[in-house]
Amino acid sequence: MSDFNEMNVGKRWYVAHTYSGYENKVKASLEKTIENRNLSEMIFDIRIPTEIIRTQKGDEVVEKEEKIFPGYVFIQMIMTDETWHAVRTITGVTGFVGPGSRPTPLPDEEVEALNIDETVKAQMSFQEGDEVTVADGLFQGYTGVVRLISEDGKTATVMVKRGSRDMPVEIEVSSLRKGTEQ
Repeated sequence: MSDFNEMNVGKRWYVAHTYSGYENKVKASLEKTIENRNLSEMIFDIRIPTEIIRTQKGDEVVEKEEKIFPGYVFIQMIMTDETWHAVRTITGVTGFVGPGSRPTPLPDEEVEALNIDETVKAQMSFQEGDEVTVADGLFQGYTGVVRLISEDGKTATVMVKRGSRDMPVEIEVSSLRKGTEQ
């Protein structure tokens, strides 16, 4: 046995390395192991960070879910000999991230920076300066020119044409279509 029990630092996020493509299987197996061994007081959460990529193909917006960190599973747990063994023996897990055989918890700053919760990232077929049409929402049917795209790619400021003047409006990129409707 190792000395994980002595070096226990409480509830923290750890990263398990898996075979590529085994992330969901590892998560399902670990959830079953937690239930069977009554480890819910020691292993709290299991995440596979994903993002939804939205691309525009013609008039359609196509959504595809992609793993942000392929080959890795994030686990919030209290590191003990028992929990280490429970995770390490799951088929598909090759080890924990850390020097040698010592799992290293993620620093709190990294957990916040990684935003382990699901995120949405839009890949747009338009850029600043392009003409767009608003496909839904309050300004549905209006046209305008993209002036600014937010850093996270979720919203865009569009100069919407209203009569003889343009009005800046912040709109979710999923509501925009490239070009103007005739």
